[in-house]
Amino acid sequence: MSVIYDAIMKPTKNELIAAWLPRQEWFQGAHEPVLETVGGFRLDDPVDAVGMEFIVVADMAPQKPVIYHVPVTYRGDELPGGEAALLGTSEHSVLGTRWIYDGPQDPVWQEQVRAFLSGKVRAQHQNDSHTLEPLVTVGIPGGGDAAMVGVQGAESPDIRVIRRPVAEGAASSGATAWVASPWLESGKPVRGAVIEFS
Repeated sequence: MSVIYDAIMKPTKNELIAAWLPRQEWFQGAHEPVLETVGGFRLDDPVDAVGMEFIVVADMAPQKPVIYHVPVTYRGDELPGGEAALLGTSEHSVLGTRWIYDGPQDPVWQEQVRAFLSGKVRAQHQNDSHTLEPLVTVGIPGGGDAAMVGVQGAESPDIRVIRRPVAEGAASSGATAWVASPWLESGKPVRGAVIEFS
């Protein structure tokens, strides 16, 4: 299960994300983002080499805050061929230099997200060590939230990150399943789809 260190990161995750966001085609606005973490969860790497965090942030710069979902991976070494996915490096006060990548472009992230869909791994709490996050669930059309163990094709579905999730939002009509996660919006707990499978 995930171990969350009482550590300092320089630059912080949100500082790296804030510099990276405006370069993405799905970023809304022509301003420098001011980010506040409002939700998220983690998945474990079975060999404990890659950290995986699914971060939901609110950009507080616009008059109406905009919600973004930014999954990242943390590595102690560079990801071969991953230059285009790199958000940047950060000095972790316990683990040393960490290379931080856009999660969907990391093969370990892809493998573990599919394992979550098939019920082989469970979501971990974003901030508490050795703690499951039961509010992160898998949904299927017509079935609400469901355990997806044994779902046909769960080993190799296409994955799409929902970069701008909306409260109570679902995946697209063509999705065969999705991951729903909670976050805070205007101080109130909400929930919506953050990843979809097809």
